[in-house]
Amino acid sequence: MGKVYGYCRISRVTQNIERQIRNIKKLYPDAVIYQEAFTGTKIEGRAKFNNLVKSVVTGDTIVFDSVSRMSRNAEEGIKMYFELYQRGVELVFLKEPYINTAIYSQNSSRKIELVGVDEDVIFDGINKYFVKLAEKQIRIAFEQAEKEVTDLHQRTKEGIQTAKLNGKQIGQRQGATLQVKKKDPAKAEILRKSKDFKGSMTDTDLIKVLGIARNTYYKYKKELLLELSDN
Repeated sequence: MGKVYGYCRISRVTQNIERQIRNIKKLYPDAVIYQEAFTGTKIEGRAKFNNLVKSVVTGDTIVFDSVSRMSRNAEEGIKMYFELYQRGVELVFLKEPYINTAIYSQNSSRKIELVGVDEDVIFDGINKYFVKLAEKQIRIAFEQAEKEVTDLHQRTKEGIQTAKLNGKQIGQRQGATLQVKKKDPAKAEILRKSKDFKGSMTDTDLIKVLGIARNTYYKYKKELLLELSDN
């Protein structure tokens, strides 16, 4: 019997990861937990997850609290799902158990047999249908996880537009000089450059550019989210 691992991920260090760990440990008390904070939908750059993927072998199990913890990028998630499945690694999703690899394997191996050439052709088509149906369910689950983050970005964008229409100043006024040690200019730069708002930079890279402490950065980011949610 292989080893059981749990993978937990949060987007920001200010978030609480304990709920995910607790959910996994409740059903798999011996699970070895890999955890990290990473913002973004891409699998690339998630050091802990990539280390886990490299270390698992046939017979091992990886448990996720939800499919979104594995990936919020549908194509990457589906590709990784089947790569691990082909390697004999079992995947368990506590909130979406219908796409567990054990279920997919069961549907893939399901055979309906009937004597006779014509009947064999018909039921071969039915067997393939079961496989396609299982694959479709997996795709839908990953696409929903991707849609959730897309919707969040859209709501943030709409919040910014509403704030502007209401004459509310969000962040730095045009032409102001960036002084990273001051609150408002730093928040303006986060709003302009963070991939969670208008830009494309990750939290890690933006913290380096601004030259501020991580806790301060996430405090400012949280304040921006609250400001936008009020609109």
